[in-house]
Amino acid sequence: MDYKIFFVIISSVLTIASVIPYLVEVVRKQTKPRIVSWFIWSVITGIAAVAALYDHQYATAVLLFSAMSETLAVVIFGWKNGDKKILTLDIVCFVGAIVGIILWVIFNSPAVAVIATILIDFIGGIPTLVHSWKKPNEETWITFMACFFASLLTIATLSDWRITSAAYPIYLVFINLEFTLVIVLRKKYLELKKR
Repeated sequence: MDYKIFFVIISSVLTIASVIPYLVEVVRKQTKPRIVSWFIWSVITGIAAVAALYDHQYATAVLLFSAMSETLAVVIFGWKNGDKKILTLDIVCFVGAIVGIILWVIFNSPAVAVIATILIDFIGGIPTLVHSWKKPNEETWITFMACFFASLLTIATLSDWRITSAAYPIYLVFINLEFTLVIVLRKKYLELKKR
């Protein structure tokens, strides 16, 4: 078996499996996902996956379809006990998501779609980033760390370094590392502060 195919399979399995600890903690009511972020991530990664597939970037498409499945599972499992508040920041993020979709339609370009979805993904993640900072005990760092490694594996399979193949996996490496560090370091800081 070609190592690239093996990495794509491992990356997909890791991405989908990464949500299991998160879902377990959601069911136990220890993790309270920001439903707005996870919903935006589901829509956006689905759009980016279709754009990558349309441009024949199969490794990236598989990663993004796996990520969409993961984020959609959080929306479904987290609906009952998750944080469904809609704040001004959420509205701004949602409007940003709509603007990005409009830009994709106007330019009719997979590359523009990927760039727009990365920006939307980042904006859509701001509510979860704020939540992770304020209440790190309500987030599950291992999920983000597993997605970080899955994205690295996808990058290792790339032979074509176009925007549609490389941009989203590279972005996912950085954003998942950011979430992991914020949750872990903020938890440690708050624990030290209590002493």
